[in-house]
Amino acid sequence: MTDQPKYIHVSVAWPYANGDLHVGHLAGAYLPADIFARYHRLKGNRVLMVSGSDTHGTPISLEADRRGISPREVFEHYHERFLQTQKVLGISYDLFSHTDTENHHRIAQDIFLKLYERDYLYKEKQKLLYSERESRFLPDRYVEGTCYICGYESARGDQCDNCSNLMDATKLIDPHNRNDPDDRLIVRESEHYFLDLSQTAQGLLEYLKQNQERWRPNVVNFTRNLIKKGVDEGLRGRAYTRDLDWGVSVPLEGWEDKRIYVWFEAVNGYFTASVEWAKNIGQPDEWKKWWYNPDAETYYFIGKDNIPFHTVIWPAELIGINGLYNDGDDTPLNLPYNVPANEFMNIEGKQFSKSRNWAIWAPDVLARYQADALRFYVARSFPESSDTDFSWEGFVTRVNNELVAAWGNLVNRMLGFAYKRYAGVVPAYDTLTEQDQAIIARSEEAIERVGALIERVRLKEGLDVALGVVREANAYLNETEPWKTIKTDEAGAARTVYTILRVIDNLKTALAPYLPFSSQEVHEYLGYDGQLFGDLNIVEYAEEMRSHRALVYDGSAAIGRWEVSALQSGQKLRKPSPLFTKLDEDVVEYERGFLGKPREEMPILEQD
Repeated sequence: MTDQPKYIHVSVAWPYANGDLHVGHLAGAYLPADIFARYHRLKGNRVLMVSGSDTHGTPISLEADRRGISPREVFEHYHERFLQTQKVLGISYDLFSHTDTENHHRIAQDIFLKLYERDYLYKEKQKLLYSERESRFLPDRYVEGTCYICGYESARGDQCDNCSNLMDATKLIDPHNRNDPDDRLIVRESEHYFLDLSQTAQGLLEYLKQNQERWRPNVVNFTRNLIKKGVDEGLRGRAYTRDLDWGVSVPLEGWEDKRIYVWFEAVNGYFTASVEWAKNIGQPDEWKKWWYNPDAETYYFIGKDNIPFHTVIWPAELIGINGLYNDGDDTPLNLPYNVPANEFMNIEGKQFSKSRNWAIWAPDVLARYQADALRFYVARSFPESSDTDFSWEGFVTRVNNELVAAWGNLVNRMLGFAYKRYAGVVPAYDTLTEQDQAIIARSEEAIERVGALIERVRLKEGLDVALGVVREANAYLNETEPWKTIKTDEAGAARTVYTILRVIDNLKTALAPYLPFSSQEVHEYLGYDGQLFGDLNIVEYAEEMRSHRALVYDGSAAIGRWEVSALQSGQKLRKPSPLFTKLDEDVVEYERGFLGKPREEMPILEQD
């Protein structure tokens, strides 16, 4: 635990509330953010982790059109499923809200007005794609065509998923209405407000230079190229408003039929959720400790397709609204300290595709497998530097060989042996040998090494370090064999058992951010009371017009610390049970059988 706790803001990508969460979401943003936040809580730092459902994106409107219901009905349905899924998975938000709260609408409009008053916004007529069949300008997400940069045939009107470049929809080759491929679109003019990115270009370049050493190369290179190109060519503004009827209203007279562009108001959510959280805990100014404290660190966990919005557009907005809600001064708001964007996780060698039902949906797998098993395999496969693959064969192999046979077996056989042979207490021992001291030292070093890697957001490598010590501990046990030596050398066996319990205690801590549920079990089996982490609950509270359900983390009951084992001889143990369930090989073909087939939503089951 640090003497001077850091303020760590964990900002997590806001999922469109138009369908269930899938393993790509977990790998790209939500699980990395949770591991990072849980570590810093154990470290004793002040963590504020926020996110929520993106309720205004055109994917929600598209899904509403497909189902013949309202956008509100779509987002409320999936928002509730997000809450339930993430609670079961243990994603420990201090607040998981949504963007249709009155708090979010108000602050997003205040941000717009602050930018407007400071001349960061300008009006300009924009050429947009218009559907004569539907008598309206089509939102970018309703538009598809061939990318004019890389040639990808299914580029969206706002961004190409293949090359990640932002799109000018009017430049797409053969643009058409994605809901009606025969609806060939025409270009018309509409007046909108634009964020003047040219005012912030040099500041963004300087900001990038200050952060490039800690940022991942893919994030630095993409952002630098985007800003540099903009500076060289005259950085273009980005449309801040849209011709829509669903979303946050533009707070200007005569603009009632337009809305703030979802990508601007959705990234506002990291700020608006922080304000909402502070209000909910009865300390309305508490959010300022993360946003106006120059020593605070803000981390944005996103997928690589969202890099420009978090390293260019959102920082530009923040520069333009310095001093907002801070007693009238122009104190700078904290810009992103790190944006550890992940690459993509493919599925059985193919890209995720909702339309082709090529996906692994989180509620489905959580109904059949332990949350920590899913967390473990996804963490082992994080796409931190390149795209990775979720394969069911890999899932079964890693769970059975590493989680069950290595870590689970180490815990179960030694805690069971100690509980049975030493009257349910940690045995007394004489002098530890060099071999005993060495394995204890390795487990203590693991805590330090894993922590250092998590702080650098090298999460997969941190897990590798912990598992390496698990393997060393099993090798130590196979050599010392206390179940045999207890017959001829009781003191030696007791020494070995004490040593391995110390090692297990240390590994429990190192693995806790990754495996919070089973680590809590190990904590209790070792005889400790209290929780490593706090409680994660779905709460309901009233706003001015309607109730609002959110996922909230309460760490007040947590007693865990990121420190080495203090296990003492004589400490009472609790009778252990197996931590993990071994998977049958038939799981592979069974689960592959769901891919590419129509899906019905699975119930979300609470786990013991």
